[in-house]
Amino acid sequence: MTTPPSLRPLDGRYSLAGEPRPPVPEATLEVCSPVDGSVVGRVHEYTHSEIDAVVDACASAQPAWADAPLDERARLLHRFADLLEAHADELAELLVMEIAKARKDSRDEVIRSADFVRFTAEEAKRIIGDAQFSDAFPKQHRNKLAISYRVPMGTVLAIPPFNYPINLGVSKIAPALASGNAVVLKPPTQGALAGTLMGDLLHDAGIPPGVMHVVTGRGSRIGDHLVQHPRINMITFTGSSETGRALARKAGMVPLLLELGGKDAAIVLGDADLEVAAGDIVSGAFAYSGQRCTAVKRVLVVRSVAGELVSLLAERIGRLSVGDPRDDCVVTPLVDPESAVRAEQMVRQATELGASLVCGGGRRDNLVEPTLLDQVTEAMDVAWVEPFAPLLPVIRVGSAAEAVELSNRSEYGLQAAIFSRDVDVATQIALRLDVGTVQVNGRTARGPDHFPFIGTKSSGMGTQGVRYSIEAMTRMKSMVLNMRPLDLEAVR
Repeated sequence: MTTPPSLRPLDGRYSLAGEPRPPVPEATLEVCSPVDGSVVGRVHEYTHSEIDAVVDACASAQPAWADAPLDERARLLHRFADLLEAHADELAELLVMEIAKARKDSRDEVIRSADFVRFTAEEAKRIIGDAQFSDAFPKQHRNKLAISYRVPMGTVLAIPPFNYPINLGVSKIAPALASGNAVVLKPPTQGALAGTLMGDLLHDAGIPPGVMHVVTGRGSRIGDHLVQHPRINMITFTGSSETGRALARKAGMVPLLLELGGKDAAIVLGDADLEVAAGDIVSGAFAYSGQRCTAVKRVLVVRSVAGELVSLLAERIGRLSVGDPRDDCVVTPLVDPESAVRAEQMVRQATELGASLVCGGGRRDNLVEPTLLDQVTEAMDVAWVEPFAPLLPVIRVGSAAEAVELSNRSEYGLQAAIFSRDVDVATQIALRLDVGTVQVNGRTARGPDHFPFIGTKSSGMGTQGVRYSIEAMTRMKSMVLNMRPLDLEAVR
């Protein structure tokens, strides 16, 4: 395989409705690294009038894209996946500095994204329609035939989060493009560089510029204008529950697919394999410094095994590498200092109210030590608030019923994990938990990416996963053939 060309400089140059433009110094936003504060690159801050031009271009180009053969759209997506893989090392190095993700995890994100795109391209070919006769309904004759099929929504606004700017970017872009939509990608400010390069690779793969456009800038300046734009036909967003609720209020009747926050509980029963449970909980809680919506964010353990579990957790947490993502550390600097301060405040409040600080608790700038709190109670914020940090509270419970009640009392309902050797008991608990997904004897996590990914309550709206995302980004359309009585003997 030949060496791919280098990706373009990230100096603020941009495009408008397919036309390349040079950097505009007074409209350029610096993206600084959480690792060392250095400027990683610059992106253009789009104005409202420029956004109007972008959305108009997408709306104009979308019908021709929808009319293109599905196999051709899939072929271009396969080419995009190949380009992602070819540039995996460059993109991974960018993620290391832009979002402080470990080098190995960054590269894994890019490769996983390429796999997602390929799977989506093929799955789109299997989204078929339906046909039914009228006489299945009472008092009807067999004189009507309804043919139903799926059509694209139009122009999709895709808003991924900072923590997986490439993977959660393609999880929105690929289903939208495969099903014939145009896409406006609004990456997060911390992740805008990765989003910009992803847009370039899509165009390099042959996706027409009018069909796919990246719009960068601070959400506080351009978010409302994008969300409320009259030519946006569908919005898919991943981010905080607070932002998701605000977006839903402003979007009106535009269809939404929302992946929001979580406070995923790991419920550990007395018969659990504690070694396995501890290993899964630590990896689930502290991977990428806990900055994942599906991270294990609290442990609900029965009192009979709580002490042993806490010891096992502390031992494993003590072995976690902490530091620079360029050294492939597990716990790396948080995306901004505010997140680190918020985590530190939650630890301080919990200990002041009686929680036991088992390990961690320290902070240096935006690098927070992996922290384990025991004897956490309902009175503490850490029992309910999503920290998005390497912070794990342990709540001791008297029974499985109490664990279910505490889990369901949360405003969130993304995932939960149950650790028990008794499958019947685990199943009974799973049926009672008000969450989108229950993991039995495994950590809370997203994927594989063709599995349904669901959030209840404040954790989201709609279902993601390759097939489910394609369905969310299309709508049903029906054509009814009205058949008159016909004497075929008279047909010559």
